[in-house]
Amino acid sequence: MNLSSLTGSRAVRRIAAFAAPILLAIVLAVVYSYIGGSNKSATGGRTDTAAAATISAKEVNALFAQLKVAAEGPMTGYSRDEFPTWDHNTPEHGFGDKFAQYSKCTTREVMMLRDATGPVTLDASSCKITVGKGGGWQDHYGVLDSKTGKLEPYKFITEAKGVDAEHIMPLAEAWRSGAKDIGVDARRNIANDAINLVASDPSANRSKGDQDLAHYIPPGNFHCEYVQRYIRMKAKYNLTIDPGEQKAIRAAVDDCQHKGEFT
Repeated sequence: MNLSSLTGSRAVRRIAAFAAPILLAIVLAVVYSYIGGSNKSATGGRTDTAAAATISAKEVNALFAQLKVAAEGPMTGYSRDEFPTWDHNTPEHGFGDKFAQYSKCTTREVMMLRDATGPVTLDASSCKITVGKGGGWQDHYGVLDSKTGKLEPYKFITEAKGVDAEHIMPLAEAWRSGAKDIGVDARRNIANDAINLVASDPSANRSKGDQDLAHYIPPGNFHCEYVQRYIRMKAKYNLTIDPGEQKAIRAAVDDCQHKGEFT
C-alpha cells in the first residue's frame, strides 16, 4: 500500500468514526419519535375513524330508507345494566386498527383518546390518560342560552373527568326502539360502538337526556354528523323509528344535504 492510499484510508476511517454517532442519534430519534407518538391522538380530533367516516348523501338516504317505522315501545324492564358499558376495546366495537394497541383499555378511554385535541396520550398498559399543555376536549354539541336562545361559547375541557361519554343514540331510546328484544350481547355492542360514542360537554349532554332525534339535535356544528351517526346506529342494529323521528330525520337530512354536509 502506498502512502497516498494509506492516508486516504485513514481519512475515510476518521470520517466514518465521526459520522457513526450522528447517524445513530438520527436513527434513535426516529425510533423514539415513532414509539413516543404511538399513544397520542395523532389526528387531534374525530377523523380517520370508523365513527367519523364521511358518508355520502346517497348512503345516508339508503340507510334512512331501510328504517322501519313503528310506535315506540314502553320503558318496562329498562335499566342501564341491560346495556353493559365500557367493555374492553375489542375489534367488534369498531375503533379500527389505529387503536388496536389499546385492547386492555375500555371503549370510554379509547373514545377519549380518539376525540381529544392536542397532546393527549393514553398508556396502552395502564390505560392512564395524560393531558399535555394545550390538550383537551373541544365540545361540538353546543348549548343554547336559555334567555336569548343563542348558542353559548363552546367549552374546551382540559380534564378527562370533566368530559361525558355521550351515547348519540341514547340507550333508553334504543330500548324503546326494539333493543329490549335483541339480547344482551347486541345491547353491549350498542353501548360500546365507536359510532355511538362521542366526548361531550356535560351541560350539552344532560340537556339532551334520553330524547330521540325528533326532540333533540345538537344546536352546534356537530349537527349533521350527529344525524348521520344516529341513522347508522338505528340501521346497524335494526331498530325502529317512530313517525315523529321519521319526519325529523327527513328534514335534518335534507337540511344537511342543502348545506353540503353530505356529499
